[in-house]
Amino acid sequence: MTNAESIDESTDALDPGMVRAGAAAAARRRELDISQRSLAADGIINAGALIAFEKGRSWPRERTRAKLEEVLRWPPGTITRLRKGESLRPREPVAAPPAATGGDEVSLIAQAVITAISTFNSTVAALPPTDDPAFTPRVTAILSDLRQLEAVAARAARIGRVTPALIKALGTVRSLYDDLMVRAATAPHATLGQRLYAARRGANLTVLETAQAAGVSEETIRQAEAEEPIAVADVGAIEDLVTQIA
Repeated sequence: MTNAESIDESTDALDPGMVRAGAAAAARRRELDISQRSLAADGIINAGALIAFEKGRSWPRERTRAKLEEVLRWPPGTITRLRKGESLRPREPVAAPPAATGGDEVSLIAQAVITAISTFNSTVAALPPTDDPAFTPRVTAILSDLRQLEAVAARAARIGRVTPALIKALGTVRSLYDDLMVRAATAPHATLGQRLYAARRGANLTVLETAQAAGVSEETIRQAEAEEPIAVADVGAIEDLVTQIA
């Protein structure tokens, strides 16, 4: 199994190229329905290293990148070209990133987000019907990736100038997330977080108002919608509220 040696470099700072490449790889993996577990079991990259790469925090070594490209059905060198912001070959099933308009880091991050969203759109289009048992697991995974992507864009807004490109990127990812969460909530096996989000949005409630109505903290509402574990008592309180306002 691949270990920590598969990572060539890592950083706590945002590298727009690593963000762009990692987000595109994550979306492509979801599109092909390839699990993190299977990549680890096949000795390609372990789960921790994969998560770090897909979040733009680390860069796999050349051998690991080659293995990933083979599994993702990408020509050799695709991941590196994504990082550099180069246009990809027409036959590659991923949208080419827009040409850079300047050296501004925030602008590059915005481009990375828009590029990733293009790939997410094809992944969403390939989802099965909402009544298919496979729908909820797959849409939940996509939503998790979208939350990560939104966090990248939001962090860029906090550390740099909020450009029109960044505003567009944030708006695009949030619109897709909102539409997909509402759609996910209609599935027979929708998660509590998905049903809570849709009910809250339908009732035009803020996170604070929802928390007050349920008798839980704002953080609990955020955790529930992000599919994070919450106390059993809080689950019951939220379920009761969803029943009332849905």
